[in-house]
Amino acid sequence: MTKQVLRRGISLAALCAAASMAAMPAAADMSDKVIRIGVMNDQSGPYADNCGPGSVTSVKLAVEDFGGKIGDTPIEVVIADDQNKPDIGVAIAKKWVEQDGVDAIIGCSASSIALAVQDVMAAAKKPYLLAGTASSETTNSKCSPMGTNWAYDTYTLAKGTVQAQLADGMDTWFFITVDYTFGKQWQADATRFIEAAGGKVLGSALHPLNSNDFSSLLLQAQASGAKVIGIANSGSDLANVIKQAKEFGITDAGQRLAPLGIQINAVHGIGMEATQGLVISSAAYWDLNDDTRAFAKRYGAAFQNRVPNESQMVTHSAVTHYLKSVTAAGSDEGEAVMAKMRELPVTDMLVKDVKIREDGVVMRPMLKAKIKAPAESKYPWDYYQILGTIAAEDAWRPLSESTCPLVKK
Repeated sequence: MTKQVLRRGISLAALCAAASMAAMPAAADMSDKVIRIGVMNDQSGPYADNCGPGSVTSVKLAVEDFGGKIGDTPIEVVIADDQNKPDIGVAIAKKWVEQDGVDAIIGCSASSIALAVQDVMAAAKKPYLLAGTASSETTNSKCSPMGTNWAYDTYTLAKGTVQAQLADGMDTWFFITVDYTFGKQWQADATRFIEAAGGKVLGSALHPLNSNDFSSLLLQAQASGAKVIGIANSGSDLANVIKQAKEFGITDAGQRLAPLGIQINAVHGIGMEATQGLVISSAAYWDLNDDTRAFAKRYGAAFQNRVPNESQMVTHSAVTHYLKSVTAAGSDEGEAVMAKMRELPVTDMLVKDVKIREDGVVMRPMLKAKIKAPAESKYPWDYYQILGTIAAEDAWRPLSESTCPLVKK
């Protein structure tokens, strides 16, 4: 049997299993006879392209895989724009769980919002599925029994990026960092890996979220003489830094740009001319296998002929596993569902038999990828050359270093 036939066989078996689970009679222990999933992220601001309406599409496709219901209980999706403001995110979460009967939230909010919403969900004993929020503290010092991280964090992304640069002798750094929890944590995680390997951080400069002009920060980075300019931001901020660095001839003069994390939508928006050659860690890639390509085709038909980025793909995985767990529990009661989520292995188009660790980390391996040169791209969105896989045990923070109170020492 060829590998291609085998993969198709596995894919068909997985689909049949999902359909079987969705068709199983569910117990009558469903609150208000509806399973409600809340999708909270930036729907219109600087991070909207990272998750936003695209992640809503992923959630709806996961619900569609279950026929829109579990047993006789319909699945409903509600959506909110947190506007990148913690007070708004917290108010929405409280209203959802206290008044609107929302059973779980799939989040891709800024780290400051996610940390606050995770507290709300812990108090309400309802699952909070993070699929794009990067602060490593959501599963470290501020971990929650109701929280899970499905994508990546500042630890995994920083480690992969830093180690790739250090392997090339790039051992002096200057950081351009967004001025809030996410950026500062990202820089701190990267600095740890740089210094542990004998490298040095020569300086850094902070900028507010949603900035347009990075000229003064790039001049500081240039004047530092650092071999690498580490970029600890995301969304439109990341795009603006890379585009302006290209315009100023930063890389042509010999310094190397190193975004600590970049998703395929950003590569598309910035362009391969400016991003070619970047080596990154990635949680997912639409062109990885037959199953991911099939999902990307469905996704494109539903959302602007786009391909799903890393966050949007793991959003589908997270909601699929949540709904499998509701089915297995015969209930949408939060603690019962979370127990099943931790008990059942995660198996989907991206991973097979992956466990959720006690700190909430979904132990997925990470992909090591290099962004292709324009001439190497053979078809639309053919942007990544997959260099290999980083084992989960090497990518994520080891439990021996964890400060999560849920981890048994």
